[in-house]
Amino acid sequence: MTRLAVNGVRLEARAAGTGPPLLLLHGFTGRGASWAPHLAAFRRRHRTIVVDLLGHGRSDAPTDPARHAVECQADDLAALLARLDAIPADVLGYSMGARIALRLALDHPAAVRRLVLESPSAGIADAGERAARRARDDALAATIEREGIPAFVDHWEAQPIFTSQAALSPAARRRLRAERLANRVEGLAASLRGAGQGIAHPVGGELGVVHAPALVIAGALDATGRRRAEAVAVALPDARFAIVEGSGHAPHLERPAAFRRLVSAFLDAGAAGAGSEPHRRGADMKEP
Repeated sequence: MTRLAVNGVRLEARAAGTGPPLLLLHGFTGRGASWAPHLAAFRRRHRTIVVDLLGHGRSDAPTDPARHAVECQADDLAALLARLDAIPADVLGYSMGARIALRLALDHPAAVRRLVLESPSAGIADAGERAARRARDDALAATIEREGIPAFVDHWEAQPIFTSQAALSPAARRRLRAERLANRVEGLAASLRGAGQGIAHPVGGELGVVHAPALVIAGALDATGRRRAEAVAVALPDARFAIVEGSGHAPHLERPAAFRRLVSAFLDAGAAGAGSEPHRRGADMKEP
């Protein structure tokens, strides 16, 4: 399969493997192919569904930022899962993808069996801070439009949040940079303006109604992201919080084997059903 029409847009979606469906959602500047190093392992037990989110990869890039809102994208993904006869699905989301996964669980609870949230955020609760972030995102979108993707990628890779990615192998860094460079100006600009944390409605106060078991993962080197992720884990009724040592914002890239162990153990425990160990609210684990 390739570009599927849902709710008036076309999403690039690729499914493979058998077993319970597993929907994988990448972060900002990524694409479905970002999960490639993990797919062989996940497909041993799951039917993986890999999607390019709006404005990224081969999916549509509407010029209206409002169409990129996390609420709209959650609706799109629910429609996509229904079309693929993949409800309920386990849902794994990274960063922006984790925020969309949370919205999917809130708005379409029947579509989500279990959640894996890597470096998630529940949004910015303070209105002033949210407005400041919105202004920064809009300015960055304008810079992308003015200077183009290569200049933006140089700026993006210099952000402190990605400092730990300097430890990636040269081949991994080349792949990651090529993935970022392959984006479109209009897609990233609209995504920033429509799906960024400055515009997104904060959901911290709503997470108590999410009853899907969740695994929340953060990197030990990502101090800000770790605090945000822990707050999500504490707010969810049935969640565990896992810290990946030696990793920053993207454990799936920086410590892939440790990331896979955590995710696979969590999903396999769910597949085991009643015999699995119960989850504990906000329980803290560490993956060396």
